[in-house]
Amino acid sequence: MSAHLHSYDGDIVAWANEQAQLLREGLFSQLDIEHIADEIEDVGKSEQRELANRMVKLLSHLLKWQFQPNRKGSSWEITIRNQRRAIALHLKQVPSLKAKLNDAEWWEVVWGDSVTQASKETGLGMFPASCPWAFGQILDVDFWP
Repeated sequence: MSAHLHSYDGDIVAWANEQAQLLREGLFSQLDIEHIADEIEDVGKSEQRELANRMVKLLSHLLKWQFQPNRKGSSWEITIRNQRRAIALHLKQVPSLKAKLNDAEWWEVVWGDSVTQASKETGLGMFPASCPWAFGQILDVDFWP
């Protein structure tokens, strides 16, 4: 196989398959190292985005649960339960993501997005400036604010 038949910018799937084949054949000098490194970094970013997106969905539903008690329903409960389970599984499968849970800046962004989402869905605007719950509570199946 000749190197770089497919360009990274032209057809990323064909490029990725070609790079995998070059790796398997030990043709390391023909690899597109810079783009491979970018793609590996993107995997980590994708995992971080998934955790953040799930956390935003969970927190916004916990906010709605607490601040709109008259609208509590099975769909909110199902969403909360599903997100808790998915986050716990994600952290088990990708343990290095647990570092994000100690990152104040990450929490600030996640909380801000959660409040924005809850505000859009409820029309309410008076949510706490920072997350009032500990992480253990957020994932606790018995915690319903």
